[in-house]
Amino acid sequence: MGDGAGGASRAGAEEIPGIEEIVIVGGGTAGWMTAAALSKVLRGRKRIVLVESEEIGTVGVGEATIPMIQRFNQVLEIDEDEFLRETQATFKLGIEFVGWGAPGERYIHGFGRIGQDLLTAPFDQYWQRLHAIGQAADLGEYSIARVAALRNKFMRPRTDMPQSPLSEIAYAFHFDASLYARYLRRYAEARGVVRLEGKVAEVRQHEGGGARDGHVRSLVLSDGRRVDGELFIDCSGFRGLLIEQTLKVGYEDWTHWLPCDRAVAVPSAATTPRTPYTRATARRAGWQWRIPLQHRTGNGHVFCSRHISEDEATAELMANLDGEALAEPRALRFTTGMRQRAWDRNVVAIGLSSGFLEPLESTSIHMIQSGISRLLSFFPDRGFAQVDIDEFNRQGRFEYERVRDFIVLHYHLNRREEPLWRACREMDVPATLKAKMALYRSRGRIVRENNELFAEVAWLQVMHGQGLRADGHHPLVDLLGEHEVKDYLDSVRAVIAQCVDVMPTHDEFLARCASGNLPRSGDRT
Repeated sequence: MGDGAGGASRAGAEEIPGIEEIVIVGGGTAGWMTAAALSKVLRGRKRIVLVESEEIGTVGVGEATIPMIQRFNQVLEIDEDEFLRETQATFKLGIEFVGWGAPGERYIHGFGRIGQDLLTAPFDQYWQRLHAIGQAADLGEYSIARVAALRNKFMRPRTDMPQSPLSEIAYAFHFDASLYARYLRRYAEARGVVRLEGKVAEVRQHEGGGARDGHVRSLVLSDGRRVDGELFIDCSGFRGLLIEQTLKVGYEDWTHWLPCDRAVAVPSAATTPRTPYTRATARRAGWQWRIPLQHRTGNGHVFCSRHISEDEATAELMANLDGEALAEPRALRFTTGMRQRAWDRNVVAIGLSSGFLEPLESTSIHMIQSGISRLLSFFPDRGFAQVDIDEFNRQGRFEYERVRDFIVLHYHLNRREEPLWRACREMDVPATLKAKMALYRSRGRIVRENNELFAEVAWLQVMHGQGLRADGHHPLVDLLGEHEVKDYLDSVRAVIAQCVDVMPTHDEFLARCASGNLPRSGDRT
C-alpha cells in the first residue's frame, strides 16, 4: 500500500523545468573562474552569459593560493606547465610569518603533513613530549615543505616513491590574478560562454507575488540592451550589485575581531632566488605581504586605519620593498565579514560579493572555488527549492566562520606591544576559537570539525608558531621510552633532510617547466 501510494505521488508530481539561462555579473578572478567551471561541467548545454565592463576595475591582488587550487585546474583539465607560463606563476610550499608572535620571531606554515605517524598517536604528540623537555628539534624540521621552503628547493611529488616524503609534497601557486582571469576567459569563451561588455544600469525583478516575486528577471545595460536570465551569479566584488544593492540581504561585520580595514598594494621588480613561499611580515598597525612571481613581486600592506594613516602605511610599504616599484601604490578599502546569505532567491554571490576575509592565509581564491563547488552540488531547477538554498548558505557560513577563527588566531596570539596588537591580544574571541585553544592547551589535541578548511596540521603550526604551548601530551605516547621516541623523531628528521638534499632549486624547477623537460608525474631530479 505504501509503495503504491508513493508511486502514485511521484507519477502525479509536476516536473519542474531545468535552468537554461545563466547570467554572471562581473569578470575578474571570480567571474571567469565561475564561467570556466560552469562551461566545463555543463558541457555547453546551458546558455552562459558574463557581463563585465572594462571601466570597472578588479581588485586583482589575490596572487597566492592554497593546494586545493590544483583540484580546480584538474577539473578543468588544464595543463600545469601551460598554466605556469600563461599566469607567470611560481610554486608555493607555505607562508612565512615574520614577527607575528613577537618581533624577531618567524615560522612557516607549510603545506602537507608533518612527520610520520607511529602506533596509536599522531606524530605531533610524540614531538610534544620531547619538545617539552628540550629534546626535540624545531617543528619545521619534520616537515618536508618547511625544510624545502627555507632552502628554496622544490619539485612535484614523486608518485613512484610511495614510501618516501618526496611522494607527499603538497604545493600551491603564486600567480598573476589578472593573467589567470584572462586565461580562464579564453578557456570559457572557447566552450561557449558569451561575454557582453557593458555596465549594468538597472536590475529588474519579478513582481506581483507568487513564488518568483522579487527574483531578478533581467539586467538593463547602460546602452539599453537587456539581458534576461533564470539564475544570476553575482561576481561584482565588494559592492554586491545583485546580492546587496538589489536584494539587500545584509552584511555581518567582523571588524571587532579583524580590525584591519585598508590595504595598499604595489608590484615591484622580480628578485632572485624566487622563494617558494609567501611572506607575511607583521608591522606596527598591520602586516605586509610579499608574493614572488616569475615577472615581478606582489607586495601589499594590510592595516587598521584607526592606528595608522594611509600615507603612513604607504610609506612603510614602499620603504620595505626588495625591488624597484613598478607602478603607483593602489589603495583598497574593505569591511571584513560576510553576507547574511550568499544565495537569496535566484541570485548566488561568489567571491568578494559573498564576503571578505583578509588574505593572510591565501583563502580568497579558494573561497571562490568552494562557492562554485557548492553551487554545482546544489544546482537548482526553476523551482529554486528553499531547503537547498538554506543548506548552501549553512555550509558557506560554516566555512567562513572557521576560516575567520583561523585568521583571528594569528592576531590574538601575539606578544607585541603596539596598540593594535595589544587590542587583538586582549579581545574576546569567538567561542569556537576559545574551545580550539583550550583543547590544545590541555594535551596538544586538535580536532577538525566537519571537514573544515584548515586541517589539524595547519592549526598546530600556527598555534605553536604564535607561542601557544600544550600543558601535556597524549598519555599513550608514554608507551614508548624517551630514547625510543627520540630515535623515531631523529630518523624522521634525517630522512626529510636527505630528501631535500636531492631536490632542485625552485628556480631550476621553474626553468625545467618552461622548457617542457619534465614528465607529468614521478618527476626525477
